[in-house]
Amino acid sequence: MFRFFPQKNKYHIEEIPNVFNRDLPVPNHIAIIMDGNGRWANNRRLPRVAGHKEGMNNVKKITKKASQMGVKVLTLYAFSTENWRRPNDEVSFLMQLPVDFFDTFVPELIQENVKVQVIGYTDALPEHTKQAVDSAIEQTAHCTGMILNFALNYGSRAEMLTAVNQLVEEAKSGELTEEVTEDMFSKHLMTAILPEDYQDPDLVIRTSGEERISNFLLWQIAYSELYFSKVYWPDFSESHLEEAFGSFQARNRRFGGLNETKESK
Repeated sequence: MFRFFPQKNKYHIEEIPNVFNRDLPVPNHIAIIMDGNGRWANNRRLPRVAGHKEGMNNVKKITKKASQMGVKVLTLYAFSTENWRRPNDEVSFLMQLPVDFFDTFVPELIQENVKVQVIGYTDALPEHTKQAVDSAIEQTAHCTGMILNFALNYGSRAEMLTAVNQLVEEAKSGELTEEVTEDMFSKHLMTAILPEDYQDPDLVIRTSGEERISNFLLWQIAYSELYFSKVYWPDFSESHLEEAFGSFQARNRRFGGLNETKESK
């Protein structure tokens, strides 16, 4: 078909080689680094913000799919502490996205019984963004299904430094009188708002072909399975999510030990 503005570069939409088995468990907590919005738009000769808008629409589809598949927590890396370095117009657009997203999607989230949570330094967000976030959390507080957890103005190094400084203050005040343990440290991280059994992701997905963590949940993903997709986030479909789950189901998770059942096969 003739196009006035054809795609600049064709990129490969990967096939679905990993078969998802509906009879096997799905990961309880998945975390997604939603990468590739800008490149998706640039590839179509559109402004970068068009990619962010399309990416927001895809959040709705993937959220519903994850909830229906039985995921307990879906954590989405929406805005990092480093993203403030982007052009002002793009940052302003990104700060408006949660307002538009929650304004249209909260009723559907309630219908799906999905609860909204947010980790990150939300006090530094613009007031209209913070109000939209707080309202979504309040409106879905009664929901008992999947938790949709946004990492918004979040950075893992900053999170860990905050936890360390809190522990230092507790030690100075005499509140902390024992050796710091992993469990104690975890309770000072932002993910402590999540149910204890689901604070660490089972599966981390990054889209767009990049293979790095980008300061995301560094403590929590110590034993997470990593899955990298070449697909830009706006094109990451429900079928691609199933593919990621199929890959997860095929892996042998040993947590430093041995899984004798799988090892013997």
